Amino acid sequence: MAKKETTNSSNYDAKSIYVLEGLDPVRKRPGMYIGSTGIDGLHHLIWEVADNSIDEAMGGFCDQIEITLMPNHRVSVKDNGRGIPIDTHTQTKKSALETVMTTLHAGGKFGGDSYKVSGGLHGVGVSVVNALSRYVKVEVCKDGCVYEQEYSRGVPKGKVKKVGSCKHNGTTVIFEPDPEIFGKQDKKTEMPDYDINKILLHLRQQAYLTKGVKIVISDLRNFDKDRKISKKPEEQIVQRSALVPSHSFYFEGGIISYVKYLNRDLTARHSNIFYVTKELEGILVEASFQYTDEVSAREVSFANNIHTIEGGMHLTGFRTAMTRQLNDYARKNSLLKESDENLTGEDIRDGLTAIISIKLGEPQFEGQTKAKLGNPEARTATETVVSEGLQTYLEENPTDAREILAKCLISQKARQAAKAARDTILRKGVLDGITLPGKLADCSSKDPSKSEIFIVEGDSAGGSAKQGRDRNFQAILPLRGKILNIEKAHLDKALASKEVRSLIIALGTAIAEEFDIGKLRYHRIVIMTDADVDGAHIRTLLLTLFFRYFKAIIDEGYLYIAQPPLYRINAGKKAQYAYSEEDKLEIMEEMKKEIVAKKKSKGKEEKDEDDGEGAESSTDKSSEPETASVKGVNIQRYKGLGEMNPDQLWDTTMNPENRVLKQVTIDDAEEADKIFDILMGDEVAPRKRFIQTHAKRAKNLDI
Repeated sequence: MAKKETTNSSNYDAKSIYVLEGLDPVRKRPGMYIGSTGIDGLHHLIWEVADNSIDEAMGGFCDQIEITLMPNHRVSVKDNGRGIPIDTHTQTKKSALETVMTTLHAGGKFGGDSYKVSGGLHGVGVSVVNALSRYVKVEVCKDGCVYEQEYSRGVPKGKVKKVGSCKHNGTTVIFEPDPEIFGKQDKKTEMPDYDINKILLHLRQQAYLTKGVKIVISDLRNFDKDRKISKKPEEQIVQRSALVPSHSFYFEGGIISYVKYLNRDLTARHSNIFYVTKELEGILVEASFQYTDEVSAREVSFANNIHTIEGGMHLTGFRTAMTRQLNDYARKNSLLKESDENLTGEDIRDGLTAIISIKLGEPQFEGQTKAKLGNPEARTATETVVSEGLQTYLEENPTDAREILAKCLISQKARQAAKAARDTILRKGVLDGITLPGKLADCSSKDPSKSEIFIVEGDSAGGSAKQGRDRNFQAILPLRGKILNIEKAHLDKALASKEVRSLIIALGTAIAEEFDIGKLRYHRIVIMTDADVDGAHIRTLLLTLFFRYFKAIIDEGYLYIAQPPLYRINAGKKAQYAYSEEDKLEIMEEMKKEIVAKKKSKGKEEKDEDDGEGAESSTDKSSEPETASVKGVNIQRYKGLGEMNPDQLWDTTMNPENRVLKQVTIDDAEEADKIFDILMGDEVAPRKRFIQTHAKRAKNLDI
């Protein structure tokens, strides 16, 4: 690996390390430091170690990072940065390496010039990983020598020792998470494993944001265990890497490449992608955008490479600059008349794909999760830099400018039409407390925390649900047919749909600018559709509507999907419900054993039940596997909710004591946004590729 050129900031030694407090609280309250001790917390360990390498890359001291997943949850993170200092720290009287690894808030990010910007937990990260791992080994290549130290649960197993020589600087951290922290207390369930797709998604993002750094990810967990492999982890990496393919990310274009990636399956409105970068008063601002034919916006913001999911001051500055400059250009070029109202932020954002990345010395994040940036100076810097850059871009690219403004003006007309529709539809309805949709069978409870609504497909299923429900807290809203595909339509078209209007009024939150989650009438919203292709399509259309216009309902955990049974299986007077093919086979095997036992108890010889003809009541016997036919066992295949009696629907799908509900969550909004574009958008080619790629993962298709 090539050694990076250094600047005055390359004097990275023990004097660069500042100690603030001890490490003891981490194991007592790990959730305070990594969010959770579940699967997300497990991945957070990787992010924290990798962030240190990313910080080296942002400072210009590193251009290659290698992350390797090994068996037994071990992970290796290696970089060719400066290497953690190993000389004695004046304050702790220990090696700077040991100080960094065993002391909370000890790192090169608290003072001096070691890091102008950083994205980690400001020195917290690697010590937290050490505290929460049962094994850690750090290897430092520095000034021609190799040093190493091992730890267990944050405690050094020995002193830092010199073990060899090397040609280039760098740091390698190998850690194994502690099952006492991340495993189950009952020891019956194994510790969750890493999700390679989640890791690739995160590190690809980091590569886009750190132009010129190469990030390599190798997954060696399923390597052939019969091969003769060294017991030393570092030698395992070398031996296995020669045989296992790796994923490599390197983007010379930086965030311009990121915009291209996000728009790869969409139709762009203009050819020249906007890009600006400039440092202003110590804040480095980078921004890039391109418009597409989509009706939704995709704005992704970062501060010191940390994804600020809820935006913040930098995003506000970007939006202000965009709105002002596009309005100014439209006025100067007579695209907006004097009598026309200005374009709003909503008009500007339709179809926009934008990346905003800033780097600053002292970021102020709101909340432990760093979801929002609070620095006022970040707004000023971003607004100034983007305004200057966009003004130049529009003047130098008049064709692109007119395409962008044409898109914004279409969005303005759609917004005005939608506003008129909301005024006539919503304000005269539930917003003034006058009426609810006639098809809604409401519950008697007025407490949203105790109320739930089932969105049901069709009048037949709606009738069964209304009869089977508990009227005290369960409301039923039947929808007729498939609702409008929101992914392909502006809000004005959505509000023209009777079914969409009924749903909006029933929820009580209004929509778009008037949306207020505090007015939500139910804190459990359940989508209940048939277990067939049409039902799946209706469910997807509803999920698209909620994702685009009621995302806060998903974020608050209020949206669910009902899981009605696929089969009713009965033998004699005993009946059970199967929710999957696996359930069906297990239940039938159990009933078969009971029938055999009952016959034996009566002194009758067992006959070959597998060859007997079952009294099938299913309407599609030919679709049942031969092994599923058991004499004396009846199987009813539910094609739709309307086939179920009200009491059956209550027992299996609506009774809180028995039912199975899937809560709808969004682990990664950016990826979810992309998938909705693919599955519900106008472009056929990317949807076809998606289906071909994931077809093998689909099970029990009912076509």
